[in-house]
Amino acid sequence: MKTTLKLEEALMTAIAVYFLTKYNLGLSAWLWIVLFFTPDIGMLGYLINTGTGAICYNIFHHKGIALAIAFSGYYGSNDVLTAIGILLFAHASFDRVWGYGLKYTDGFKHTHLGNLGKNK
Repeated sequence: MKTTLKLEEALMTAIAVYFLTKYNLGLSAWLWIVLFFTPDIGMLGYLINTGTGAICYNIFHHKGIALAIAFSGYYGSNDVLTAIGILLFAHASFDRVWGYGLKYTDGFKHTHLGNLGKNK
């Protein structure tokens, strides 16, 4: 993945983390660090098969879904939904800095950003 794209994703992660400080729900920082990695629970779908794994992973890592949740929480005056959406967005951006994109159904390493572990 190109450096410019990685920097863009890193900036989106930083902005999302900033917004999480505004919608922190009174939770401590250490708990937010743990929660930051919870969207990876979507990988459990790979225990069933690669198709289910890709769908589950993509639900938890799709920025459009994350933004829809955040906006619905914001406009519905629901701080919990807002925080969940921001957290999902931050995590998805963070993963993309490392090359983990949305998955195709043929395997975990085949993503919309290219193949993981392959130098181009």
